[in-house]
Amino acid sequence: MKLVTWNINSIRARTQRLVTWLDANRPDVVCLQETKVEDAQFPLEAIEKLGYQTAMFGQKSYNGVAILSTAPLTEVARGFGDDVPDEEARVIAATTHGVRVVCLYVPNGQDLTSDRYPYKLAWFGRLRAFLAKTSAPDHPLVVCGDMNVTADDKDVWSPDAWRDQIHCSAPERAALANVRDWGLDDVFRVLKPDGGVWSWWDYRGVSFFKDQGLRIDHILTSRAMTARCTACVIDRNARKGQDASDHAPVMATFGL
Repeated sequence: MKLVTWNINSIRARTQRLVTWLDANRPDVVCLQETKVEDAQFPLEAIEKLGYQTAMFGQKSYNGVAILSTAPLTEVARGFGDDVPDEEARVIAATTHGVRVVCLYVPNGQDLTSDRYPYKLAWFGRLRAFLAKTSAPDHPLVVCGDMNVTADDKDVWSPDAWRDQIHCSAPERAALANVRDWGLDDVFRVLKPDGGVWSWWDYRGVSFFKDQGLRIDHILTSRAMTARCTACVIDRNARKGQDASDHAPVMATFGL
């Protein structure tokens, strides 16, 4: 099974780019973030022509997540289902190919002085509670998406430039680590422990051409899925071109 996570940064603006990439790579499961479209306007026809079923959770102009799969999607859940009022479309989960898949678009946080920063930290706490309520560490589980956090300085092109900045602050990293400590592995880091590979490059300042990026898109797996993971790569080529998303897709391959 090949599973991809990709912040597409507006699926309507990049439908053809997505379709071309899917046709060339043929993943089995695709988790998309920042679709930025209400469900009724999701480009289903183009996706279905490639043989994918789709579950989506969108909203107008902002956020939005979706799971595409070559197998049926069952037990679809949208949001955390907790008692916290929250209208932001950031979480969708489904079971497919015998695996529970959770697709996330974690809040950005803006900066450390913004009220969105404590919201982001609390959101990670809600995520851990959601996992504890709906799954178990010994289940076949993949939790993936745009986490908007670097795991540590290995995921940062310049730790000095990003020190104590959003995506790299100690509380954010601790919040992500707390989710992993529930029983999940960062499979990219497991397979590539040296770091130095990015999944996001800012549109500003020709960051991509200078390779000044961060790794903030993660695939987290339960121990059973970690043992099955044979490869995990970031497709830097998909970030090329003027109409590209600022994120590259991350793809993990799992054996039987």
